[in-house]
Amino acid sequence: MSRSPMIARTIPALHRALDGLRARKATVALVPTMGALHDGHMSLVRLAKRRARKVVVSIFVNPAQFAPTEDFGSYPRTWKTDIAKLSDEGVDLVWNPDVKTMYPDGFATRIVPEGPATAGLEDRFRPHFFGGVATVVGKLFAQVRPDFAMFGEKDFQQLRVIAQMARDLDLGVKVTGSKTVRERDGLAMSSRNVYLSPEERQTAPALYRAMKESVRRLRAGDDVNAAMAGGAEMIVAAGFTLDYFELRHAETLAPIDSVKDGPMRILVAARLGKTRLIDNIAA
Repeated sequence: MSRSPMIARTIPALHRALDGLRARKATVALVPTMGALHDGHMSLVRLAKRRARKVVVSIFVNPAQFAPTEDFGSYPRTWKTDIAKLSDEGVDLVWNPDVKTMYPDGFATRIVPEGPATAGLEDRFRPHFFGGVATVVGKLFAQVRPDFAMFGEKDFQQLRVIAQMARDLDLGVKVTGSKTVRERDGLAMSSRNVYLSPEERQTAPALYRAMKESVRRLRAGDDVNAAMAGGAEMIVAAGFTLDYFELRHAETLAPIDSVKDGPMRILVAARLGKTRLIDNIAA
């Protein structure tokens, strides 16, 4: 029978709960989320359970990472379903602050990341985004003080930004990435997939197919520019509006001109109707 996790909504309640979890010096893993949980999130929870004795999941839709034109108000919120899923996985604690708790009146400090955060990918189209992410994740790390923190590779640039921040600021948390979880047809699981119409949902796996085709051509020895242009053409032909389709160094996110330049990653962002999808795979 599943056991409901403890739920904390204030800083004092969080610290009391964490003190209880850390009895006998138990290690703690944090899985930061914005709710609307799917199997990708659950894979992070299972990884957390393998790495630490106690698991904390945060659920907080962070307004600081949404631009005024983005979907903060309509972002899916599925609290009861989320808690049921976390109960089934045996999560120990859910940290569910409101906006006033995270950003109280007078809040005036912001983390401004550079390095991977200025690689010319997501930051080119959402210049506000990584400052909002870094600030809220920095606060979550300070509040929970986890030994480990789990993030999905689907948001690959975000993973690199957070790992860099944790190293640079000596935050004492090991940031761990987990492989992207996909639907059977290859579409990366995302809370925003619910925005896709039935027709768009049929089209959406074209992103994954295009990335795989570019990887195939790169490994066959094709010119980098030609291989990437071919994948981009597939995406546009499927009906997407392309933001970027890039081959980058897998660690630094610097542009790559040759397959000899180091470990590689293809990263893509594209719009299908009103829905913006991102994805990436190793090359």
